[in-house]
Amino acid sequence: MSDPFSAQRLDGRILVVTGSTQGLGAAIATRAASLGAAGIVVCGRDARRGEAVAERLRALRCESVYVRADLAEESQCRRIVQACGERFGRLDGLVNAAGLTTRGTLDDTSIALWDRLFAINVRAPFVLMQEAARLMRRDGGGGSVVSIISVASHGGEPVLTGYAAAKGALAVLTRNVAYQLQPDRIRVNGLNIGWTATEGEHAVQTQSGRAADWLAEADASSPFGRLLRPDADVAPMVTYLLSDAAQMVTGSVMDFDQTVLGPSGEHVEPVPHDAGRGDRRGSGAGQQSPQACVASPGPRTA
Repeated sequence: MSDPFSAQRLDGRILVVTGSTQGLGAAIATRAASLGAAGIVVCGRDARRGEAVAERLRALRCESVYVRADLAEESQCRRIVQACGERFGRLDGLVNAAGLTTRGTLDDTSIALWDRLFAINVRAPFVLMQEAARLMRRDGGGGSVVSIISVASHGGEPVLTGYAAAKGALAVLTRNVAYQLQPDRIRVNGLNIGWTATEGEHAVQTQSGRAADWLAEADASSPFGRLLRPDADVAPMVTYLLSDAAQMVTGSVMDFDQTVLGPSGEHVEPVPHDAGRGDRRGSGAGQQSPQACVASPGPRTA
């Protein structure tokens, strides 16, 4: 598969990528290292996985340090960025890739779960952006922040009440902070990603009772034939937003999914290219009867 993003380099950049001990965060960190990043702070709660990812990045000639952190704790969020400043002396990019997707409806979401969802999915990115902006401003060279949000920020499924609300708040926070940081040339953007095949999503699906091969069925039911993939889809878009190729993009929260929000109903067959070339005054020349489409189950956690 050709890589349309290959020219968008990150040579010499220093980055912090949260949630980078596995899954999507690890894919983003690995791609950034392959595109020339000079240093990356890996963070998460699993030290074994974190050190393994850091070692993988060093093998790509990218200096890396693992910082163990629970994003539910304010002081540990601040410590991540402070550790970056101590190790590398600056920060060029922050990726808020970590997130909590615990399910709950209006009726069964406890206050404790609601608070934890907001602590990890909204407060942590806020604290990280606060600290990152201070470090980026110090040298005056600008920077880039990318937050992984979710199409659930538009409303979400009933079983994702707290998660959807938190992601909606993160989308608003992204736009607000982007405006504030314009004078500092710090760009802030977000990706509303759709249903993505990650390690965490596999756990969610199997714990919900689906078979271990759920992904094959999910891929087949998707409009474009597969779910999003961390390394092939999401990571390249994140590194694009971190790179100079996106130097005029800020305050954007992009729907990054194969679902088109708003329109509904059955698809229709395309009109043949030679339809209606004769007498165009006829009634309904070239019109086709509707063809039912297979509806996508939609994103589960994103």
